[in-house]
Amino acid sequence: METSQKKKRFSMPSSYTVLFLIILAIAILTWFVPAGEYQVDEAGNILSGSYQVIEQHPQGLWDVFMAPVKGMIGTETTPGAIEVSLFIIVVGGFLGVVNSTGALDTGIAQVVKNYKGKEKLLIPILMFIFALGGTTYGMAEETMAFYALIIPVMVAVGFDTLVAVSVVLLGSGVGVLASTVNPFATGVASQALGISPGEGILWRLIFFVVMYGIATLFVYRYAVKVQNDPTKSLVYKDYEKNQKKFAVSSIKEEMTKKQKVVMVLFGLAFLIMVLGLVPWSTLNENWTFFETMNDWLMGLPIIGTVLGQQMVALGNWYFMEITMLFFLMAIIIGLYYRIPEGEIVSTFMEGARDLLGVALVVALARGIQVVMNEGMITATILHLGEENLSNLSPVLFSILTYIFYIPMSFLIPSTSGLAAATMGIMGPLGSFADVPQHVVITAYQAASGIINLITPTSGVVMGALAIAGIELTTWWKFTAKLIGIIFIVSCIILGFAAVLG
Repeated sequence: METSQKKKRFSMPSSYTVLFLIILAIAILTWFVPAGEYQVDEAGNILSGSYQVIEQHPQGLWDVFMAPVKGMIGTETTPGAIEVSLFIIVVGGFLGVVNSTGALDTGIAQVVKNYKGKEKLLIPILMFIFALGGTTYGMAEETMAFYALIIPVMVAVGFDTLVAVSVVLLGSGVGVLASTVNPFATGVASQALGISPGEGILWRLIFFVVMYGIATLFVYRYAVKVQNDPTKSLVYKDYEKNQKKFAVSSIKEEMTKKQKVVMVLFGLAFLIMVLGLVPWSTLNENWTFFETMNDWLMGLPIIGTVLGQQMVALGNWYFMEITMLFFLMAIIIGLYYRIPEGEIVSTFMEGARDLLGVALVVALARGIQVVMNEGMITATILHLGEENLSNLSPVLFSILTYIFYIPMSFLIPSTSGLAAATMGIMGPLGSFADVPQHVVITAYQAASGIINLITPTSGVVMGALAIAGIELTTWWKFTAKLIGIIFIVSCIILGFAAVLG
């Protein structure tokens, strides 16, 4: 055996492996952690102070391998992930159909072309577009196609590759960090806690506006500095190489009228989703417009029958309804764009396949709750939290929750997997500290979002840096101050949210 043989580099295990190892570890804990249960009221809410120890329920190998299956289907004690998993798959199909029209790519290209000579304005505009994608549907992997388009333009006008990567990566990243209605973060976490994704949307909107402003100002100031003096660039050593490598060519793409309509339909789908998920009548008892309109439509002799008597009013939607919405919009976009029937099906299936892994990771993560609940240790862990967190102020609890989720995001980079794995515990713990459950969700999103801007376990981060030829350590150096600012501001906003509710 040659002594010069290189040792294999350690590589982080996939989210699937990490989640399965957690299931195994939890199963082992069920042999040693005392089993217990709480009394609940008629509404199913846990009664504080009612915990009692019961007979042990150790989980074996059969239970470990059955956990992901039960996590998908559901049990008496754990809701299944089938609704959210199906929704994720359908959204993937919807995005597949939209991408087949070329509307998204051409739209970005058109924006770049229209602002030729006013390139500094491209930074806030493009970052806002990507942030909208991040906050509405968790735009991340979908951004990879834009780097080849944006990097040459940014380099040609005197910026560097860090600016180009930041526009896309930080733009979409801060959007995901806020995740106002992101179904893969907000949706999964809300479903795990049994609350509407519309709860806490005001605080997530505040997060979106503040984080977008901070990130945009950060990138803009650096871009101006580099444009005025290229030697200030953190990648100046590659200046000449990048000028040759990313020599810009003229952008000739023009968005057709049909593609413009596709973009309108694309935005309309997410607008309807937002209108459907926000509990309007709960926010204000007089906001019953959608319910009144729905009752009126259902009361019409022929139209009501054609629409279907079980149509649900906007504001009362959940995963079944928004899954139907994206399925319907995929069909409408495909038919409008005159995509052949077979191609609509194939592009839908390809898009669904791209997100199949995300759908499965949700079920695997839900298996953690299955093992904890069937091992009867969930109540015991909650009891420990109740005893230790009962004296914490809501502000301190919300900040500690945020800090807790930072290392957890390294272990489970998948936002949906992290939510499904932990919300069943963290949500009730928040209730013990008088912190609204939507604040716990916001803390999780903010922590996961900040880590996914810099983590080497993210294929998006590593892929973007590879395309631009930027070292990871350079990216860390560039974003260090921004990460610190985001951390401090996030703690402040979460503190206010915990107090004001």
